Amino acid sequence: MAIKLYIVHGSHPCAAVARALELKGLQYDVVELPPPLHAAIQRVRFGSRTVPSIRLESGEKLSGSRAIMERLEALAPEPPLYPTDAAARTAVRRADEWGDQVWQPTARRLIWWALTQAPDAMPSYQAGSRLPRVPPAAVRAMAPAVTRIERGLNGVDEGAVRADLRTLPRHLDRIDGWIEGGILGGEPVNAADLQIASTSRLMLTIADLRPLFAGRSAEAHARALFGEWAGSTPPGAISPAWLV
Repeated sequence: MAIKLYIVHGSHPCAAVARALELKGLQYDVVELPPPLHAAIQRVRFGSRTVPSIRLESGEKLSGSRAIMERLEALAPEPPLYPTDAAARTAVRRADEWGDQVWQPTARRLIWWALTQAPDAMPSYQAGSRLPRVPPAAVRAMAPAVTRIERGLNGVDEGAVRADLRTLPRHLDRIDGWIEGGILGGEPVNAADLQIASTSRLMLTIADLRPLFAGRSAEAHARALFGEWAGSTPPGAISPAWLV
């Protein structure tokens, strides 16, 4: 079965879907799109600005990590991304939904705020990209325009970021609790694992956030499922006063 996966390099939901395809043993080809132009391209192709998207050999198109993983489950039931036990499946779906609707947008706001404050870090996020390499000096020159567009697309402003930072410890408590309760972190890897761990792993590229993750099950969970991740923003990209 030929599957085309449309991604932006470094995107956490794209990484989640790519890992799901690998776990299912499904062959796929990657079409990498350049940010922030991907939003316009995706609207034309899929009617939605977001990535990831997939196109099946039949011509069927889907966008969004949750919708895609549900479809992959139907295409290749083994290994399952959702438990067969009804109660466990409901718990995983709830965690999956939270990962998509709450955790993923939090990471987007925090990473684009951090890159706005530390534009010299942007070239590090290119590592592993399939697109033609852009010289670091050019990436830094484009950084103000790119971050301005991405902040607009993702609702990034000081108030939103400070609110995210205030709630971050509670979110991490929630993830730790799900791991302790067996909803996350078990075998086989489930859809919520992929949604949540990929997002946590992106956040761990922001040096200022690492102390909040340190020693938590959420950190180990992210690194176990997504060990390598391109990019790193230096300390000071987020105001220390906001982290108290």
